[in-house]
Order: sequence, then C-alpha cells, then structure tokens
Amino acid sequence: MDSPVKLSIEAALSKTLLCADLNSTELRRIAHSTREIYAKKGEILFHKGEPCTGVHLVVSGQLKLALVSSVGKEKIVELLGAGQSYGEDLLLAERPYGVYGEALSDSLLLHVSRQALLPEIEAIPALARKMLNNAANRTHTLVDDVEAYSLHSGKQRIVGFLMHELDNEQASAADAVLHLPAHKGVIASRLNLTQEHFSRLLHELQDLGLIVVDGPLIRIPCLDRLRAAFV
Repeated sequence: MDSPVKLSIEAALSKTLLCADLNSTELRRIAHSTREIYAKKGEILFHKGEPCTGVHLVVSGQLKLALVSSVGKEKIVELLGAGQSYGEDLLLAERPYGVYGEALSDSLLLHVSRQALLPEIEAIPALARKMLNNAANRTHTLVDDVEAYSLHSGKQRIVGFLMHELDNEQASAADAVLHLPAHKGVIASRLNLTQEHFSRLLHELQDLGLIVVDGPLIRIPCLDRLRAAFV
C-alpha cells in the first residue's frame, strides 16, 4: 500500500496543468520520484546557470522567474501561480536554468526529477504533448513580451496585462473587478516599467475613467471602452 505522503503527492500532481489528464497508475509512478518543496517567501529555488534537474510544479503560492544584472537591477520574466510549472523546455533541450526562481510567498511546490520524467514522456503521449505545449506557450509569451517592450506604450502594456489576467467569464462581461496577482513593483518589472512609472500610468488610466484603483483591486467599469482605447 502506498504511504500517505505518496497519496498526498499524487493528489497534488493531479491538480497541476501538466499532470491533470494522467490516470491514477501514471500519477503513482511519477509520484514515486517527486519530492515536495516547502519554500518560504524570498527563498531561492534555483539559480541561473545551474543544471535543470527536473520540472517544478506550483501547488500553492507563487514563483518568480527573473534575471539580475551585474549592478543588481532585476527583470522579472514570468510569474507562476498554482497549477503552473517550469522546466519542461529546459529538460527537453538539456539546457541549464536561464533565470533564477524565487518564492514570492510561502509556497508548496513539487519537483519531478528528470530521470523519472524522461521514460514517462515516451510512455505517456498526453504528457509529452502537454510538455511540448507548455514549452511552445512559453516561447510564444516571450515573443509577445519582446513585441510589447519594443512597440507598445506603457499604458498599452498595462492594459494588455489586465486583459490577460481576466478569466473567460470576466472577459466576456461588461465590467470586471481584478485582484492584482502580485505586488505592484513585481508587476511593473514584469512589464519592463519602473514602479513609479507603473503607478503613474495607473493613475492616468483612472483619471481617464477607464479603471478604478483600490489597493490591489482594479475595477474596470467598461471593458469595451478599455479595449478600444489601448488594445
């Protein structure tokens, strides 16, 4: 009989996007080579240049993927929340980490080892497709980011970010209320803006009547008007 710890890991794996479609036997095999990581806020899980030894999956909390310059300037590349994963593309390409990973809040993650995943990729076509899909989506997102940084204004980047954060039900409604997924300074770095510039642009959008800022809450009175103005 499996131990309670393994059952707990199986349940956690099943709630991630990468493993949600696997059956109980497949989950059990992967769980045997999966370890839990309880990361405190600010804890570094891996550094740029280190070998990628497997895939990290976020069960709860939030993970920041970022770069830092020689003078300490940080650029946030991606924010990962519950259910998301990182490392599929690196594992397939046998590349080291290109960013560092830091817990933005107390987080529970799972680490599935490379040795465990490689045979499962061959045995489970659905898992292979999901890993390729995640890798392709990450590449597509990076291309979108380059386009936004190069061709879009700061306001356009903020509006694009807000629209991206809406779920399908919110996006089809007339108005919406959005809870920012991270501190404003973190989001500013993600959008290649300074925190001061980000805050100023939020106030300008509010002065235009396009949004209402209430701490971490952003109310959008008319989605169509916001889209028409900047998207």
